[in-house]
Amino acid sequence: MATISRARNALPELTNRVVETYAQVGKIHHLGYSSLPSREAIIQVIELLKEVLYPGYGRRQNLTVANVRYYVGDVLDQVFDVLVEQIQRALRHNGHGQLTSHELQTIAEEKAVRFLETLPELRSVLEDDAQAAYDGDPAARSIDEVVFCYPGFEAVTVYRLAHELYKLDVPLIPRIMTEYAHSKTGVDIHPGARIGRSFFIDHATGVVIGETTEIGDNVKLYQGVTLGALSFPKDEKGRLVRGQKRHPTIEHDVVIYANATILGGDTVIGHHSVIGSNVWLVESVAPYTVVTMEKPRLRFKSKGSSPAQDFQTPPLEWHI
Repeated sequence: MATISRARNALPELTNRVVETYAQVGKIHHLGYSSLPSREAIIQVIELLKEVLYPGYGRRQNLTVANVRYYVGDVLDQVFDVLVEQIQRALRHNGHGQLTSHELQTIAEEKAVRFLETLPELRSVLEDDAQAAYDGDPAARSIDEVVFCYPGFEAVTVYRLAHELYKLDVPLIPRIMTEYAHSKTGVDIHPGARIGRSFFIDHATGVVIGETTEIGDNVKLYQGVTLGALSFPKDEKGRLVRGQKRHPTIEHDVVIYANATILGGDTVIGHHSVIGSNVWLVESVAPYTVVTMEKPRLRFKSKGSSPAQDFQTPPLEWHI
């Protein structure tokens, strides 16, 4: 016990040293300011909205046509209250601190209502996404399985909610939402990306879709696909130039297989194209094109006493 007491006695001095860094390292604290949006509250909003988007799949499973209206009304009332407070916090943090509390409340309520008004159409879009997953994966036994189990569908659901808030110029909250989905599913979709209907991410893990990506309808991605930026332009002071198209455009009816990387704001993958696994693309592809890597030779080496079979592996090439 004496040893523990001596160790604990070091904590006050350590506390002083840590607190002193708050003045020296001032960009990564938020002291003396108004409250930031709560990550826990945003996650609560996501889970409540999933109850509205997919009634009967979540915590309340005994819903019927007779009682669902009352349940959805109660959930939306909860969402509205939480969301209005969180939007106010986000707006205040993002430079609207000069507004009065009443003005912030009014703006937040208007944005919350406009967001919630998108839910009927979102249900239609998400049904198409679920159908695309079922149609695109022979392992899927039902739409229920897609909704319950598929991490790619989970990530797309959260992205579509976050994208609507992003379009309403709500700060911080859309990114909190998609990063929560990222942590759960391994799928990193920026809320600013524009994605069409019937979108399916098979197996999900490792997919990255950047902010200015544009994706058409009926597009299917496999795990590990990156739709990223080729470079990051800087201004005369060396600062990143923001707001430019940096990520590729994927037209309708495209399939992109595992671990393919497609980069650049000028890169367009034409409709009805297929991009094979492990392809690295920084140039556009015409419609109805299949792009694959040249198949390498394998090197076999015996573990026994017989001579090794050794084949030279040729360099990889693109087939366009």
